[in-house]
Amino acid sequence: MLIDGNGVVEPLLERVEHDRITITHVLLTHHHADHVVDAADFRARFDVPVLGHEATARELGGDVDETVAGGDVIHSGGLEIRAIDTPGHCAGHLAFLVDGAECFTADLIFNGTVGGTASPGGSYEELKRSIMERVLTLPPETNIHPGHREPTTVGAEWDSNPFVRIWRGLDPEQSDRCRVGGRDATLVLWADDYDGGYKAWVRYPSGEDAIVGGSRVERL
Repeated sequence: MLIDGNGVVEPLLERVEHDRITITHVLLTHHHADHVVDAADFRARFDVPVLGHEATARELGGDVDETVAGGDVIHSGGLEIRAIDTPGHCAGHLAFLVDGAECFTADLIFNGTVGGTASPGGSYEELKRSIMERVLTLPPETNIHPGHREPTTVGAEWDSNPFVRIWRGLDPEQSDRCRVGGRDATLVLWADDYDGGYKAWVRYPSGEDAIVGGSRVERL
């Protein structure tokens, strides 16, 4: 199967052709443009259905052929792919666990950081729950393949991801003042992001928490 697509697919297609791989499905983790840009082309090229969450189907109109939900199992050749509900980055976000060993997490969790929650449908509480109660409860040797950059493992993120460490009570929250889009906030965590920038966990005076890109934060 092919999962998502970022507009740079030639190496994947070359591998499919070289190894004579039969593609049976295109799986979408969520509806954001950088993850669905190739879906229609993949469908036409391989004459296979595009699968995604019902929320993804609503966002994309006719680009999703079949809907899947958490707990559903998809079979492709000898592979068993289980969908995991992982909302938080956006509504309808899914991860896909392949043969119980390889977890494709898209924009939920990355090597050393986590996904943002500022997009429509995003939720800090849901993101935290998806990470701590659904993905990081998998065996520690499970490989995590994020939607961007290098792979990691469940064990590595449980031990060293700075967001996870605070959620586990191992490290303290910070309390610096900041502004996000002109709104006053407390900077709970300032951490490296996967793209060389920074990711911030902020808390607004209302008590609402959010995870945003560091470029949106004005540190005071």
